[in-house]
Amino acid sequence: MRKYVVDPAEMWWPGCMVIVSLFRALHEKDADGKSSRGKFFLVVLACSFIWYIVPGFLFPTLSNISLLCLFYPKSVIAHQIGSGMKGLGILSFTFDWSVVASYLGSPLVCPLFAIVNVIVGYVFVVYIMIPISYWGFDIYNAKTFPILSSHLFNAQGQKYDIHRIVNNKFELDQVAYGKQGRINISTFFALTYGLNFAAVVATLTQVGLFNGKEIISRFRASNKSRKSDDIHTKLMKKYPDIPGWWFHGMLVVSLVLSLILCIVWVDQVQLPWWGLILAAAIALIFTLPISIITATTNMTPGLNVMTEYIIGLIIPGRPIANVCFKTFGYISMAQAVSFLADFKLGHYMKIPPRSMFIVQVLYYIN
Repeated sequence: MRKYVVDPAEMWWPGCMVIVSLFRALHEKDADGKSSRGKFFLVVLACSFIWYIVPGFLFPTLSNISLLCLFYPKSVIAHQIGSGMKGLGILSFTFDWSVVASYLGSPLVCPLFAIVNVIVGYVFVVYIMIPISYWGFDIYNAKTFPILSSHLFNAQGQKYDIHRIVNNKFELDQVAYGKQGRINISTFFALTYGLNFAAVVATLTQVGLFNGKEIISRFRASNKSRKSDDIHTKLMKKYPDIPGWWFHGMLVVSLVLSLILCIVWVDQVQLPWWGLILAAAIALIFTLPISIITATTNMTPGLNVMTEYIIGLIIPGRPIANVCFKTFGYISMAQAVSFLADFKLGHYMKIPPRSMFIVQVLYYIN
């Protein structure tokens, strides 16, 4: 996997560049012998810390200021349109950087084309699709529920009591569910779930169209030296590479332990052994394309919705199995992407690959 997303220069991992800049600011000195980068970092750190006291503790209102809500405090529609916390956020702004960076991370890290892509998608979904679905067509009685919420609701718009439909075996009680009625979600939540499937398919399409030839060529020349290797890759080749059996051994051990869990304690985890194999296959298929997207845009598409939906269709009514399948299918993929990002950081900082592997394994074990 490293030859596809770590060695190529075009896989530059924007998030790693920030860490590299930080390390250089802390440890390198300029030509005149003065550590001006380090001083600049300390000044920015002190200023950001002092300023955060204002929106974080002294005046939390600065984290989310909505002009429409201030002008029309009793209007429900104004709150739905203008609230930055529970609405569409029109004419809403913030003085808290943690709010800006809370959703997709710091915009200073992502390349411009990725930010523009997110803005276009955000405008289309939030300012076109949601108003049409909510106010225009009132799809599935959307107006009965909040326009933006992650909670579950009953048919009357009240919060759904999950505890009443789960029995003592942590399984869905069909009789109780029939009495309480079906679960409803907000318009924003429903569209987010639906568009997540489109994002997963778009990830495969994007990587196939723009990176397919490079992946095939690197696969064919996996054991050959490439003249197109950048300076970082050439320097890293001076270190002994990580034996393949290190990765394979870790994979086998993890799978064996997980299989034991699913076979011996199947009543507790509710996930059969074949569910584990399916989850591992999903993680294996999507690790490469999602790593490529992350390495070039600093945006990481998630498999959380897809894994929940797949196992929910196959094994309905078992929430613990759903969580376990999501862990093996999505979290393992996310950990693999993080693993590769750390390798790229070591690639930039010229850290021996074997040392990086050992430190990473010890970190994830702890």
